[in-house]
Amino acid sequence: MLIEVVTAPETVIAIAQRIHQVLQQPFNLNGQEIFTNTSSGIALNHSQYRHPQDILRDADTAMYQAKAAGKGRYAIFNQAMHQHAVQRLQRENDLRRAIDRQELILYYQPIICLQTGQLQGFEALIRWNHPEDGLVMPGEFIAIAEETGLIVPMGNWILREACEQIVKLQQHFPELPHLQISVNISSRQLNDQCLMETLDQILADTQIDPRNLKLEITESLLMDNLALATEVLVEFRRRDIQISLDDFGTGYSSLSYLHRFPINTLKIDRSFIMSMEPDNENSAIVRTILTLAHTLGLNVIAEGVETESQLTQLRLLGCELGQGYYFSPPIAPAKLINFLKTQIPDWLELPAFDPEKSSPTHGSNP
Repeated sequence: MLIEVVTAPETVIAIAQRIHQVLQQPFNLNGQEIFTNTSSGIALNHSQYRHPQDILRDADTAMYQAKAAGKGRYAIFNQAMHQHAVQRLQRENDLRRAIDRQELILYYQPIICLQTGQLQGFEALIRWNHPEDGLVMPGEFIAIAEETGLIVPMGNWILREACEQIVKLQQHFPELPHLQISVNISSRQLNDQCLMETLDQILADTQIDPRNLKLEITESLLMDNLALATEVLVEFRRRDIQISLDDFGTGYSSLSYLHRFPINTLKIDRSFIMSMEPDNENSAIVRTILTLAHTLGLNVIAEGVETESQLTQLRLLGCELGQGYYFSPPIAPAKLINFLKTQIPDWLELPAFDPEKSSPTHGSNP
């Protein structure tokens, strides 16, 4: 929409608001009442514009900013948006090259039995060893990979690399035949028609015991497409692959659907664990999740365990497994062998624990 004879930005804003109000009204489509909302991007004319397409480009950039802010709103273009768009494009181009140049690397965070201190396995966590920016965390590039579809080849690489790594560890430490590896599966991968074929090929090539592979999916991913998710999860379980429901507690309708899925493990979101205090609201939520899981025959992993107090509460509540910086940060692959050598045969020395008491005596901090 081209608006001429504008004396102030407020004029355009008022028009955008009127458009939103009108389009919020329901309309009839073949007897079905439809509701929609509108995201608007506004580019104000200035002397630096030389071509009409420049104005359209900036209005389009502002529109996507409005959508990213929650949809159903407007945004006015500014130079910071342009810089962000340019940086994002550069990051996307770098990421495409990163896969080919083998700049991606997996780190491994231990998952510990909270009652015995024994190592149960690892979660594979992606990092990007950028040639200029150094080690880039997933929060800076996973969203781009999802939007561009790069997450599919990236996810396939993660699966293969993680399986190969756990098999190498089992070969190096034959006393750990049941060591598991947990790998996150994205929504794009779940919708990939070649997922099962790729997975079967990786299982065959790496010779990993499928029972030692645990695939993690999020609540929101399940809720987005119940039918597809159920079909895919059944195929996972048919192959004896374990399934973990990640970030549990942050969804909105999981309780009514949870019994439908062939899930083995719930992972309690770190936001609940990190805010746990004795008898506070988050402790009550964690207790409820544990009760629910145990009723359904599932075990539970607590993410984000960082203090002895959190460990104590989780043990008292009967939580089976945990991971977090209290035990270990994610470990680079080159350091995994040494990590296991230092933990075997003594494992991790957790503080002494008496479930009949409200707090444990203090032991050594791993």
